Amino acid sequence: MNTFGEHLRKLREEKKMSLRDLSSKLHIDSSLIAKIERNDRKPSKEFIKQIARFFKIDEKKLFNEFLSDSIAYKIIDENVDIEVLKVAEEKVNYLKNKKNG
Repeated sequence: MNTFGEHLRKLREEKKMSLRDLSSKLHIDSSLIAKIERNDRKPSKEFIKQIARFFKIDEKKLFNEFLSDSIAYKIIDENVDIEVLKVAEEKVNYLKNKKNG
């Protein structure tokens, strides 16, 4: 299991690309990519789209990986029990039904 940043680094390294190479191809500052790889900075939706297109991977899976990181870090930062995920799932279902009902 990897974080979004670790996954990005792995994709880049599998292509034998330096940060500078990827930065040049995507027209994004290499220091920003490095921060995302270290999980020091969150990627934007546009960045995720660019990465998915560049590496020819499923954008939705990549976004889900980012979003799951965000949720996991929030749970850790708030020092709450994993039980909060069950409550959140129930609320998602409730809100979806309310919206569609």
